[in-house]
Amino acid sequence: MEPLRYDLRLRLFRDEKFFGPGVAELMHGVEQRGSIRAACRDMGMAYSKAWKILRRAETDLGFALLHREAGGHGGGNASLTPEGKDFLQRYDAFVHAVQQQSDRFYDQYFGDMEDNA
Repeated sequence: MEPLRYDLRLRLFRDEKFFGPGVAELMHGVEQRGSIRAACRDMGMAYSKAWKILRRAETDLGFALLHREAGGHGGGNASLTPEGKDFLQRYDAFVHAVQQQSDRFYDQYFGDMEDNA
């Protein structure tokens, strides 16, 4: 029998969802690769979808997440703005803190069920 587990994904909302694990992963990819296109390739995400979710997040946050340099023969570059880097660090810290508490609650409510599996 498969062990019992849970899944917790944190998303941020204004009127609608605008930031969550996918946007965070994309931003981490841009930070590592220096390119939106390369980050999209790594994630298997369409480039057009990446632009759409980044624009939505930037609109709802009121600041740019990425600094973009237009491509050309060698392609463009992208990097996180200082505000984008700060926001991503805050989101990651929030997710980590909530995950730690959730793990404690999971153990409290379901930990004894693991012994029966």
